[in-house]
Amino acid sequence: MEERNKSILGIGNALTDILAVLPDDTLLKNYNLPVGSMQHVDEQTGNGIWEALKSVGVEYVPGGSASNTIAGAAMFGMNCGFIGKVGDDELGTLFRQGQEHLCVKPILLKGKSASGRAMVFVTAPNSERTFAVYLGAALELVPEDLNPDFFAGYDYFHIEGYLVQNHALVKRAVELAKEAGSIISIDLASYNVVEENLDFLRGIVSDYVDIVFANETESKAFTGKEPREALEEIAGMCDIAVVKLGPDGSIVKHGESVAVIEPYPANCIDATGAGDMYAAGFLYAHSKGMPIDVCGKVGSMISSKVVAVVGSRIADDCWKEALNSIGTIMESGK
Repeated sequence: MEERNKSILGIGNALTDILAVLPDDTLLKNYNLPVGSMQHVDEQTGNGIWEALKSVGVEYVPGGSASNTIAGAAMFGMNCGFIGKVGDDELGTLFRQGQEHLCVKPILLKGKSASGRAMVFVTAPNSERTFAVYLGAALELVPEDLNPDFFAGYDYFHIEGYLVQNHALVKRAVELAKEAGSIISIDLASYNVVEENLDFLRGIVSDYVDIVFANETESKAFTGKEPREALEEIAGMCDIAVVKLGPDGSIVKHGESVAVIEPYPANCIDATGAGDMYAAGFLYAHSKGMPIDVCGKVGSMISSKVVAVVGSRIADDCWKEALNSIGTIMESGK
């Protein structure tokens, strides 16, 4: 009998990534956006930037950390769903259509504000990334929006750390996921979010989370320790701990087993979505019963592909090539 593909549900900020490659930083200066920065903007500024970009030529991609991970999982063949909130507008429709195109089941509630967007500018000469983020309707997701039926039947539940500032929402989400019998994973997402919500986050990880993804700065914010010691502490609070080390690879711990994952060579153009895609690869391999070293290698392999393109989506031909390599990795790990 053929093994069924496992399923995964995500929850996060439903943002449309609006990607623009700019010849210089003139537009950024017009909106007081320092090159390389990430700025939150209000609706008026967000709409103004969006209108200015339409004449430049842009690419629209459903984004947000958890959404990126779920999109990657869908490309791997997992059965996927995503919970978020959008506005009743063009970008909300684009977000839904983008998810449906990837065969992700969109559980998208309607908010009063305009749909959230993350405008990503890549500027010459060094391909630096500058972000202007308007969260909009994504911020209106509340615990009362969550229905137990949303969670039924999913093997995994993935949550992005950017939601952790909404304590009641995150608590309700992990309670429902645990009741549904899902394996729960979280990407810590940002060191400042970790710092600002440390006690709550540590409690959630200890009580509900099975798999934690963190980079060096996030793991230090979470534990106060350097990567290897941070890995040990996090692994003591959950089933599997992953600390990503950027160009130096990653380290993973499960029980007494520790795996050191070497990085895959990559032509890094844009790091957008690299961590999100690592999580997608790791969770896919985990769903296939792979050991932690193979899970880490699959995550590392697919993240090396996403950094070679602008944005967080990999072209179909590149996916096919990556899947062949990943199939070899997983076969060798059996």
